[in-house]
Amino acid sequence: MIKTIIFDFGDIFVNLDKPATKRELEKHKIDGFTDAIQECNKDYEKGLITSKEFIHKYTSEYPQLNQEAFKHSWNSILVEFPRYRYDFLKKLSEEKDFQLILLSNTNEIHIDWIKDNVPFFEEFKNCFDAFYLSHEINFRKPDAAIYKYVLEQHDLNPEECLFIDDTKENTDAAAELGIHTWNLEPTREDVIDLFTAKQELF
Repeated sequence: MIKTIIFDFGDIFVNLDKPATKRELEKHKIDGFTDAIQECNKDYEKGLITSKEFIHKYTSEYPQLNQEAFKHSWNSILVEFPRYRYDFLKKLSEEKDFQLILLSNTNEIHIDWIKDNVPFFEEFKNCFDAFYLSHEINFRKPDAAIYKYVLEQHDLNPEECLFIDDTKENTDAAAELGIHTWNLEPTREDVIDLFTAKQELF
């Protein structure tokens, strides 16, 4: 029996255009990332470097970029947060049938954009019993440590948890720990259809 539902954020609640950042950076004649930049991205997502250090790394590596152009490119992945998904979550929260947790690989620049552009963000956040962003807890998916962290923080039984994420690598990692998963495909599935899509668990 599922007692806790753990949600990803991007392409679960917020629509993403995942190729957008690469596409925008190509306008500045940046085609592909060096290994150093890819490691920098991971460190930033884990909150191991500051936003200022992160931006400096990019503008140093690619001198044709200024801070404004970089932040525009970086945030271009974020499209919109359809309110009907917030309404679904709010109802779920009010019914109090499940413990609700958000677990997202989200960096500071992206969450700042969300705060500035989603008027109901604070209300959305308050629907959760816990709200974990990778840059605040220094772990990132699909590392097993991030799932173990959440399980330990809330003394959860994995078999009583459902984890919803659009990235198979992330749901596979959770499943290895015994957590039930839904690898949601955003082009044909929507989180509001949870109880139909995973009816066998409820």
